[in-house]
Amino acid sequence: MAETAPASAGAPAARRSWWTLVAVCGASFMLLVDVTIVQVALPSVQRELSGSFSDLEWVISAYALTLAALILSSGSLADRFGRQRIFAAGIVIFTVFSLVCGLSTTSTMLIAARAAQGVGGAAMFATSLALIGQEYRGEDRFKALAFWSATIGGAVSAGPLLGGVLTGWLGWRWIFFINLPIGVVTLLLALTRIPNVHDPEAKRLDVSGLVTFSLALFFLIFALIRGDEEGWASAQVLGSFAGAAILLGVFAYAEHHQARPMFDLSLFRKPAFSGVNIATFAIGAGMFAMFLYITLYLQTVLGYSPLQGGLRVLPITSFAFIVPLVSRRFTERMAPGVVLGSAMLLVAAGLSLMHGLTTTSDWTSLLPGMIVGGIGIGLANPAIARIALGVVPPQRSGMASGINNTFRIAGLATGVALLGAIFQQVIAASLTTSLGRPAGALAQVVASTGTQSPAVANNPAVTAIARRAFLLGLNDIFIVGAFIALAGAVAAFSLIRGRDVVRAAQRGPGTAEPAAVAMGG
Repeated sequence: MAETAPASAGAPAARRSWWTLVAVCGASFMLLVDVTIVQVALPSVQRELSGSFSDLEWVISAYALTLAALILSSGSLADRFGRQRIFAAGIVIFTVFSLVCGLSTTSTMLIAARAAQGVGGAAMFATSLALIGQEYRGEDRFKALAFWSATIGGAVSAGPLLGGVLTGWLGWRWIFFINLPIGVVTLLLALTRIPNVHDPEAKRLDVSGLVTFSLALFFLIFALIRGDEEGWASAQVLGSFAGAAILLGVFAYAEHHQARPMFDLSLFRKPAFSGVNIATFAIGAGMFAMFLYITLYLQTVLGYSPLQGGLRVLPITSFAFIVPLVSRRFTERMAPGVVLGSAMLLVAAGLSLMHGLTTTSDWTSLLPGMIVGGIGIGLANPAIARIALGVVPPQRSGMASGINNTFRIAGLATGVALLGAIFQQVIAASLTTSLGRPAGALAQVVASTGTQSPAVANNPAVTAIARRAFLLGLNDIFIVGAFIALAGAVAAFSLIRGRDVVRAAQRGPGTAEPAAVAMGG
C-alpha cells in the first residue's frame, strides 16, 4: 500500500504513539463492550419499553448487522480520506447515538439508534488496528497489540458484570450513557494527537459491494426474525430469503469484477482461509449468539437481577480472557488447524453440557458447560487471528482481518436470528400442545419475559406450562448451537493445514498488519 506514515522520532513521537494507543483502546472498549453489556439489560429494556421478542432480537442484530456490513467499506473510506478522519467520525456517530439509545422511549427508536451505533462502530473498528500499525514498528508494535488485545478481552469479559451493575443500580439507560464521557475524551485525543494518514492509491469506494452485501445481510436477518410471526411460507419471508440469495450472487459477481474490491473473493481460493472464516462464523452464531438466551433464562425464568445474572455468566467470559494468557506457549507449538478444531469441539461440548435443563434446575446446571465453552473460546480466538493473517501475504493482512471480523459479527447477527426463530417455534408448539389451542401470542410473551409477565405469573398452571415450554426451546437451541460449532470444527480440521499458515516471526516484525480482533477474549 503506497502510504506514508509520519517519520518523526524521539520523545514527541513516542508520546503521540502512546496517545494514539489510548484513543484506539478507548474506542475499541466502547464498541465491543456494547456487544455483551446490552444483553444483560434486555429483560429490563423489554419491561420498560414493552417490546416483543423480535424487538429484543433486533436490539442485538441491528447493531451487529450494520457493524458487519460496514467494516470493510469503512476501511476503504479510511484509505481514501484518512484513518484519523474516519476514526473521529465513527466516535462522533457512536457517541451521539449512544445518547439517543439511552433516551429511547420506544423499541423502534432504540433499534434504529442501535443500527446507527453500528455505523459508528464499524468506522472505529475498521481503523483501530490500522492506526496502531501506522504508529508502531517492530517490537513496539507487538507490545501495543498486546495492550490492545488485553483491552478487548477485558471489554468483552467485563460487559456482563458492568451491564448488571449499571442496570441494577442506575437503570438500563446508563449502559449507553456510560459511552458519553469515554467518547468525548477519545474524540479529543483523536483530533489533537493522531495524524491523518491515507493511501494515495485509493480512488473510489466499492459502492456496488457495499450496497449488495448490506442488503443481502439485512434480508437474511429480516427473514429469520420475521419467520415465526409472518409464517415461513409467507410471501414476505420467502421473498426476503430469495432477495438475500440473489443479492449475494450479485455481490460475488461485482466483487469479482472490481479492480479494488472491498471483499477480495480470491482469498477464499486458499482452503485454510475458507476454513478459518467458517469457524469464525460458527463461533459467533453458535456461542456468542447464545448469550442472549442464557441471559433471558437467568433473569426471566430463574428470577435473578441484572447484576446477579451478569455475575453468573462470568465463567464463560473469564475463561475466554484467561486461557489465551496461560496457553500461548503451548498452543504456538501446535498446528493451528488442530488448535482451532479442538477449540471448536470444546465450544460444541460446552453447549451440549448446558443442554438438559429441567424445571428444577438452577444456574449451576449451566456451570460445567460455561467453563468448557469458555476454555474453547479462549483457545479459538488467538488461533483465528493467527490463521486469518498467516495464510495471506503480508500486504493483504488488512483485508484478511476485515473479512474475518465481518464473518464474526455476521455470525452473531445471524445466530441471534436463527436461534431465536427455533426458540420461539418450539415454545409455541409446546404451549399449543399443553393448552389445546394456538398460542402464537403467548409464545411471544414467554420467549421475551419467561415466567415474569403478569399474564403468566398470576396463573400457577400457566406458569408451569410456560416454564416447561421455555426450557424446551432453550434446550433445543443449545443442541443447534453445538452442531453449528461442530461444523466449525470440521471446517478447521479439514481445511486448515499447518504448512499453509506462516508464523508472524517469519513475516518480520514490521510487515504484518495487526491481528484480527477476538470477541470474547
